[in-house]
Amino acid sequence: MPKFEDIRSGDALPSRDHTAGIVQLFMYNAAIWNPHRIHFDHAYATEEEGYPGIVLDGPLQGDWVAQVVTDWIGDDATLVSFGYANRQAAFLGETMTAGGVVEAKDDASREVRLKLFLQNARGETTIPGHAVVRFP
Repeated sequence: MPKFEDIRSGDALPSRDHTAGIVQLFMYNAAIWNPHRIHFDHAYATEEEGYPGIVLDGPLQGDWVAQVVTDWIGDDATLVSFGYANRQAAFLGETMTAGGVVEAKDDASREVRLKLFLQNARGETTIPGHAVVRFP
């Protein structure tokens, strides 16, 4: 966990790459009770829905973005708020990179505002996000 005193606006959070396999995708969707066939049935996703492949679901990708924050803050800081928006589809086999940057730091509240992202291999932000964390 970074020390609050050492955090500066513009600091990058450690990024993390994710490439979901079909088993991970199937198990995740089973755990969240998401039965939509675009997340596990290639023929349905491509022939019926017109996607180029099996679609990674938004909640899984959102979890990847959240993990960047929780990994960065460790056990002592608190995630005060978090949000993200799915802007572009991602597909099975794509490597997605989750990361973020410090936008602002409030010394009085000891809160840090973060700008977050999930990007595809082309560097396109498919999911923008934001978070506020409070340090002890």
